[in-house]
Amino acid sequence: MKTHFLQRQQVIKTQLAAQDLSALLVLGHENILYLSGFSGNAAYALVTAERCLLITDYRYFELAQTQCQGFDVISRDRDNESLGHCINRFLTENSRLGFDAAFINVALWQQIETELSQHELQPIQGLIERQRMIKNDWEVAQIKAAAAIADEALAQTLPYFKAGVSERDLALELEFRMQKLGSEGMSFSTILMFAERTSLPHGSPSDQILSEGDFITLDFGAVVNGYRSDMTRSYVLGHASVKQKQIYDSVATAQQTAINLLKPGVGCIELQNASQQVLDNSGFGQYAGKGLGHGLGLFLHESPFINVNSDYDLALGNVITIEPGIYIPDYGGVRLEDDILITSSGYEILTHAPKPFELEV
Repeated sequence: MKTHFLQRQQVIKTQLAAQDLSALLVLGHENILYLSGFSGNAAYALVTAERCLLITDYRYFELAQTQCQGFDVISRDRDNESLGHCINRFLTENSRLGFDAAFINVALWQQIETELSQHELQPIQGLIERQRMIKNDWEVAQIKAAAAIADEALAQTLPYFKAGVSERDLALELEFRMQKLGSEGMSFSTILMFAERTSLPHGSPSDQILSEGDFITLDFGAVVNGYRSDMTRSYVLGHASVKQKQIYDSVATAQQTAINLLKPGVGCIELQNASQQVLDNSGFGQYAGKGLGHGLGLFLHESPFINVNSDYDLALGNVITIEPGIYIPDYGGVRLEDDILITSSGYEILTHAPKPFELEV
């Protein structure tokens, strides 16, 4: 594992030289984890041409020393040394310091800008995120493990999908089983809704009670070593109506159409357009969600994004979701989502939970 982290650090150092930067201040938790292996909070990473430093405090110092690979760990006395002054100890005179612009708030920026005024500060976006788009075998194994936990948790929870149960109770049951199976918390706040509420793409579980004939949508994921899974399944309790079946079949066909195209070199916009064409032909296109999918890893939603604005061509090692949906206000909706690895021969689906539309009453 240490080799993976050292390779990532060397790539960043090479990027710094190419952009004429003296150092990079990394602020995003997931980016710090990716570069160093540190899983805690309240930390900042500083990468220079000569060394990598993790700045934390007494609460996380021992954990950081245990977890960090290729990083020197600095315990900052927060009562007597500000972050800016601590960073300045490790910069050469008149440095050009890049910083993780997407992960800094105004208050912290104002402090750093004042305390590091003798240096040139340069906002940087996407430097580490672009590197993270391509997963190595170890990263893929973590996502597979998270997906397997989600698959099994759903299998254990499905028997509880009966008339009279609430959205909230089912969501709690599903989350309990994921954590019992080894998940490090939830990949994101579980989405679980019944009936007309399934038209909300990202609604939260409520006290609504499940009835026979209701749509059911659940979108959830597990976490293993910081890496996330993300899966959506849609059902009807009992026998589906003709319209419900038409909606489900349209979404399932749109998803499979996009999946069939997956391979290195295919454009994300091509996938989006192919899926949307199926939904348009079904007559439900006006109710389709705006994006087909996204990258997946330490972030739930990371590059590449699959939508009409994407100019990215898929590459070997991308892990993405394909998740078309139809959402009809005051009626209900259907979404199907799977996690997929782009391989040299095409793709490998990482989520394996079955997709029966009709659940037994």
